[in-house]
Amino acid sequence: MGPGRNRGWLLRLVIAFGFAQGAVSMARPAVSYRALALGADERAIGVIAGVYALLPLFAAVPLGRRTDNGRCAPLLPVGVLLISGGCALSGLAGSLWTMALWSGVMGLGHLCFVIGSQSLVARQSAPHEQDRNFGHFTIGASLGQLIGPIAAGRLIDDADRAGGSALALLVAGAGCAVAFTSLWRIEHRDTAPAPRTGSGARVPVTRILRTRGVPAGILVSLAVLSATDILTAYLPVVGDQRGIAPSVVGVLLSVRAAATIACRLVLTPLLRLCGRTPLLTATCLLAALLCAGIALPVPVPWLAVILAVLGFCLGVGQPLSMTTVVQAAPDGARSTALALRLTGNRLGQVAAPAAAGLTAGLAGAAAPFVMLGALLLLSSGVALRSPGEQVGNNSARRKASSAPARRT
Repeated sequence: MGPGRNRGWLLRLVIAFGFAQGAVSMARPAVSYRALALGADERAIGVIAGVYALLPLFAAVPLGRRTDNGRCAPLLPVGVLLISGGCALSGLAGSLWTMALWSGVMGLGHLCFVIGSQSLVARQSAPHEQDRNFGHFTIGASLGQLIGPIAAGRLIDDADRAGGSALALLVAGAGCAVAFTSLWRIEHRDTAPAPRTGSGARVPVTRILRTRGVPAGILVSLAVLSATDILTAYLPVVGDQRGIAPSVVGVLLSVRAAATIACRLVLTPLLRLCGRTPLLTATCLLAALLCAGIALPVPVPWLAVILAVLGFCLGVGQPLSMTTVVQAAPDGARSTALALRLTGNRLGQVAAPAAAGLTAGLAGAAAPFVMLGALLLLSSGVALRSPGEQVGNNSARRKASSAPARRT
């Protein structure tokens, strides 16, 4: 079955991603609350959040190479297993260093799942369907980000945050395991790449990174994911300092996720109306201003409004950066290009929390949001100068002209 035929696999992938991302989104604030209960300060929270991305930083490109040369689906159950184990063992950990270790395992599992699933979408989607299918695929992530923080907030009690956060992490591990039920026959056998011959040498990483459109997609994705990641890790800290209950913080994080879902449901008409480059530029610029606004001591209702608009803006960057990278990448290196994008994401998830921890230690827990505003402002300038839309269209036309005609 060729690309573009049947999308039942996409629905199952969205469901599985929803459970996996829901577990991670439930675990991340729970890890922060549990670390605070164990005596962590803002800098320690930054270190633990950074370790989540440390192992994936070194594993992304090898996993992408492997996926370019083989099947995507085997990475999915491996990812689910590592996420479930990392969540559960973080709940049982009794020290900050063991929490950091299992947080890294959780991050590695998330990387395996994301590389496998993004490569699957790229491989099983026709070029003209990629914006839409990546948008639908990321709805699974947004659903998880919507439900996870609410569930964590309900389970984490003000009186016993150590016990409540441990329970939330165990529940997250069990919830992630449900994703196994949606992974059956998710990859079409006839879309796997042909075995590489001696004349077909793999594309060097440096060539991929020099391809027009790839660096811009990587930077935009890094900025957007860093904003989402630090928001998840540091809003509990800001809420704790401002006297906002964990349940309310969970609702605020879910408001942001709900707005992201709304954005991705209307992404296709937005693209028709604005075009990829103007839409990326405008949303990154507005997100920069809103991130800086979180640092202000605004009332909770206004904070909810800020997070809703911010979530809508952040919902644009991830799917469009995926399409930009996939369509700009050289033939035979799409999974590796996606892995490089994820390497950039993980680099941001290592560096941004470390910088956020240092900034918070010097200037308070709200200061990292000002730093995020500056990063998103930089990404809006890169998006404005990016040739990604033109590169993507040219790549799509090149692939369409070189492929045999298909009935759709």
